[in-house]
Amino acid sequence: MAARIGICDGVPEEVSRSDFPEGFVFGVATSAYQVEGARKEGGKGDSIWDFFSEKKENIMDGSNGDVAVDQYHRYKEDVELIANLGFGAYRFSISWPRIFPDGLGTKINEDGIAYYNNLIDFLLEKGVQPYVTLYHWDLPYNLHESMGGWLSEKIVEYFALYAETCFAKFGDRVKHWITINEPLQTAVNGYGVGVFAPGRYENSSFEPYLAAHHQLLAHAAAAAVYKKKFKATQGGQVGLVLDCEWAEAFSDKLQDKIAAERRLDFQLGWFLDPIFFGNYPAVMHERLGDKLPKFSDAHKELLRNSLDFVGLNHYTTRFIAHTQNTKEIHFYQVQEMDRIANWEAGEAIGDRAASEWLYIVPWGIRKVLNYIAKKYRNPPIYVTENGMDDEDIETAALNEALNDQKRVGYFKGYIAAVAQAIRDGADVRGYFAWSLLDNFEWAQGYTKRFGLIYVDYKNGLARHPKSSAIWFSRFLKGGKEDSSNEVN
Repeated sequence: MAARIGICDGVPEEVSRSDFPEGFVFGVATSAYQVEGARKEGGKGDSIWDFFSEKKENIMDGSNGDVAVDQYHRYKEDVELIANLGFGAYRFSISWPRIFPDGLGTKINEDGIAYYNNLIDFLLEKGVQPYVTLYHWDLPYNLHESMGGWLSEKIVEYFALYAETCFAKFGDRVKHWITINEPLQTAVNGYGVGVFAPGRYENSSFEPYLAAHHQLLAHAAAAAVYKKKFKATQGGQVGLVLDCEWAEAFSDKLQDKIAAERRLDFQLGWFLDPIFFGNYPAVMHERLGDKLPKFSDAHKELLRNSLDFVGLNHYTTRFIAHTQNTKEIHFYQVQEMDRIANWEAGEAIGDRAASEWLYIVPWGIRKVLNYIAKKYRNPPIYVTENGMDDEDIETAALNEALNDQKRVGYFKGYIAAVAQAIRDGADVRGYFAWSLLDNFEWAQGYTKRFGLIYVDYKNGLARHPKSSAIWFSRFLKGGKEDSSNEVN
């Protein structure tokens, strides 16, 4: 396999903190709906995920995020864990309906402001920098019901108002803002496949592109507000987080190589090309025609240079082959490609994690980072999510559940590949492991565990550091590995 693709070798088995430049940030990440809980507390309004998960058939185990892992009440305990492990940053999201319960901005929920002020203050007290995501999928339900959510351009105005409120209330201490997390997933899974909230799939040939369009404009509007009203006094930065699997051509055939490039245009190019080059990728225009919304001159100006950094969420790599795809929704059909995990006689691209889509391919992240650096003028990049999951399995011994050696290997390989990309010249400034805690994994409910910290769902949501957490602690503090599960 290595000989065929020519990049599997060269990832060192060991990596150390000294392999990264001074000032490089290591952190952990979560999102509000996945960890906070407290659905009906503190004046919070309902989100589209609150309603979506009420239909038990939408979630694999019929669960929801009403309680999640209760970080709303246990944030101090979790911040202590972050600090004790040695991480320098925590990426979390603000729940839009906890700030504006109706989404419209008619009345600020002061209880919500107080909660996030307390969280931010305690992070800083413990020496942990807050990296804040404004939108991680929990759209106020009223905005969906009253105007169609991301299908309406009106939402751009409401998002900008929400963002301005957060900048005003928290920006004296928050210096890294992420407008929107993975707009592709909201667009495709929320408005195309229907497996994410709001669960729409009826008009998959055009709604995903409209939802993506308005998310882009919302990002740019929020960034413009920050630049005009806050940047001079607060001195922070605003970025956009995108998810991207590396697309490796399945063979040396020209058609497969072009299909792999096309796949990257439909992932990264969909969102970065309008910001860096003023329009959607040419291949999207060619294949989508009138289904692809158009930017006005004012939109193009708003989007131009609307980010200070690119956030990359990366988990896995796929082989991409050119094929006529008639089995999946429009977004995949129009790309004329097949995403393949196995090569030839059942040989996988990498070892598999719990989720069927997640293969462990460390060299892929190096390729994505170098691709961004080359195509988009080497912008500052933060790896804002990277990690793997285990199955939630019954075990009589807690030690067995905590001994996640495959995850330790995953992080070693991927972090080493990030260090290689930096040596290649990519301007990577930080890395955030997903996730701090086992939590509500969207449509998969609590059936998958991504956490460095094991959450005992049956015993009061007790937190227990896994071997991967201990490995990170030793790595960050420059010490040697320790197989114990004590955090000093």
